[in-house]
Amino acid sequence: KKTPTQYYISFSSDSKQEQHIIIIMIIRAGLLSFASIALTASVVEAFVGPKPLFLSSPAINAGKLQQQQQQRVVLSVSSPDKAADATEVINDEEASTIRVKPKSTRVKSPFKNVMAANRAEIAVRIMRAATEMNAGTVAIYCHEDRYSQHRLGADRSYKLEKAVETATPISTYLDIKQIIQIAKDAKVDAIHPGYGFLSENADFAAACSEAGIAFVGPTVDNLNTFADKTSARAAAIAAGVPVVPGSDGAMNNAEEVTAFVEEIGLPVILKASMGGGGKGMRVVRKMEDLVSLFNEASSEALASFGDGSVFIERYVDRPRHIEVQIIGDGTGNVVHLWERDCSVQRRHQKVVEMAPAFTLPDDLRAQLHKYALDLTSAAKYKNAGTVEFLIDDQLRPYFIEVNPRIQVEHTVTEEVTGIDLVQSQLRIAAGATLEEVGLIQENISARGVAIQCRVTTENPERD
Repeated sequence: KKTPTQYYISFSSDSKQEQHIIIIMIIRAGLLSFASIALTASVVEAFVGPKPLFLSSPAINAGKLQQQQQQRVVLSVSSPDKAADATEVINDEEASTIRVKPKSTRVKSPFKNVMAANRAEIAVRIMRAATEMNAGTVAIYCHEDRYSQHRLGADRSYKLEKAVETATPISTYLDIKQIIQIAKDAKVDAIHPGYGFLSENADFAAACSEAGIAFVGPTVDNLNTFADKTSARAAAIAAGVPVVPGSDGAMNNAEEVTAFVEEIGLPVILKASMGGGGKGMRVVRKMEDLVSLFNEASSEALASFGDGSVFIERYVDRPRHIEVQIIGDGTGNVVHLWERDCSVQRRHQKVVEMAPAFTLPDDLRAQLHKYALDLTSAAKYKNAGTVEFLIDDQLRPYFIEVNPRIQVEHTVTEEVTGIDLVQSQLRIAAGATLEEVGLIQENISARGVAIQCRVTTENPERD
């Protein structure tokens, strides 16, 4: 039987072999998580003596327990992941129980219930961080995702209903009103948007604030500045960060696009003003392709991000794509967590990411870090974000965008720095400063190299 604060294991047997089998069956049935096996092993040890059939935790010394026909063991731990930290055992002889009191150095969540307003891998990642901090987890899912891991792995999950029967599954994850209502009903006090969908939507962040729910991401002002790549470009210019030559604002129709390209020449790249992930991007090398590619980019951006506006930059051929991971606390204090090389791409989507960037000259590396900090410090950036640059064949850096959210490839940065970015996000969203989180620039170093390789699914015959 499981409650929010206790696990109960009850059995009646004199046989040590039967006791082993019973508890192993409990574990295999999923009533205890893998993280609590060490604690369970120590409980078995109390019944059957040392060296049981599986792991024994040295952190818990349950001592000897008198065998009885009916024994009840109460594991008083707030969460399975507290098991390895338990240090105190109280033998309540009258109740025939062992009470194991946890003593943990883990960071506790400032929130009781965290919603992952996303799906699939990133939703699982968010919920893992929340669970490790002893917070409850809430998932949302559309009908097509009803068997997905993120739904089944959450403490609670709620189905998103389509506005109309013909609506796409994606549209449900963009339904701000419905998501906020579910969060209220579930007594959620923090929403993490993940990446994609509503992660860069200032209206969603504002709706969270109005509902009294913490938005685990940048401020509304930050999103207004950086979610729109044209305003981010203006902010970079104001901060003295070099940018790729291009349009000052979004292009809303084919006539504007044609006039601008005729002025600056080809090749150019069309980019969605909002969102990321390579969606809404097209390279134009011939004038006769311009209008059709603009329409494609605009419609793809509208379907993916709810905004079809597009801007134009001169195309930098075969550049290195370097991005700097930053995190700030909203006071102007921002630190970098080194950089990643994302140059290997397919259809403008990253396929291989490496941290830190290999063979990048040290002076250029330091320059990119400074540019990233100058830009985000001036904006009093809050929470995690990524400042992205292109490096041409002359090693000249150009700012291209800020992704004001966690990214797919954040895990390689975690590997080389030892910093849990998602847990840091949660703490900063609750109002912690960088110093309180333990993020001090001179203490952040990159050790070793980590590489993430994405598996892509596509039909090569339709290249």
